[in-house]
Amino acid sequence: MSENLVTIRDLVIETAAGTELVHGVSLDVPRGTAVGIVGESGSGKSLTCRAILGSLDEGVGIRSGSVTFGDTDLTSLSSREWRLLWGAEIGSVFQDPASYLNPSIRVGAQLEESLRFVGGLGKRDARLRALGLLHSVGLRNPERVSRQRVSELSGGMLQRILIAIAISNNPQLLIADEPTTALDVTVQAEVLDVLRELRENRGLTMVFVSHDLAVVAQVCDYVYVFREGVVVEEGPTREVFAAPSHPYTAELVTHAREFGHTPADEPLQEAS
Repeated sequence: MSENLVTIRDLVIETAAGTELVHGVSLDVPRGTAVGIVGESGSGKSLTCRAILGSLDEGVGIRSGSVTFGDTDLTSLSSREWRLLWGAEIGSVFQDPASYLNPSIRVGAQLEESLRFVGGLGKRDARLRALGLLHSVGLRNPERVSRQRVSELSGGMLQRILIAIAISNNPQLLIADEPTTALDVTVQAEVLDVLRELRENRGLTMVFVSHDLAVVAQVCDYVYVFREGVVVEEGPTREVFAAPSHPYTAELVTHAREFGHTPADEPLQEAS
């Protein structure tokens, strides 16, 4: 069995018109680790994650390179094979949870649906499992929350529900793409605590995408810095942020410090 759960080699993503958006990216996600991908908007970080998920937008595709999950070449999968993998082996959480939840259906029913149709549970078992999952992501009174709809819940609560759905069938990998960006600082910290606890308790491997270096510093063991579709720096998170070797990384660190976005308990040193 490969040490890496995800291996990307020389990945090139382009538009249908032939414009390259990601230029030969390679990265490794070792099993049981949390790997951060940082960079500004348009740097290619989310596109790379969507290549893992098989969810690139229409008109955008992989031109060359490989994306491997365990021993499976993801670039060779059919749509049906992707659907079987996504949800069962790979979970995902995105920036705006309300966009991924049905506003007309109670949130508990949406979680139960994942457990029944992906996990194969019966109605009663799915109901009990759903309540347990809502509790595990820190939601008080899961019974009441499960009966509510999207419009009745805060952004932080909706993100926890999306996390519960993402982990409902015990995936090996969780991809979190800017999951705390739209949340205030207090709620952001609570959601990060949930992700850390899930990783520790379930042995999840995680890919965490963010433009916020402080968040990545709190969550991730290893980091890749993206700029304009290429990886400009990589390494253990503390080492990269404490002494960045690339000018762009140093610029990000300086910017984070100026705006007070570095972790209070693990302040980043001056970039050299």
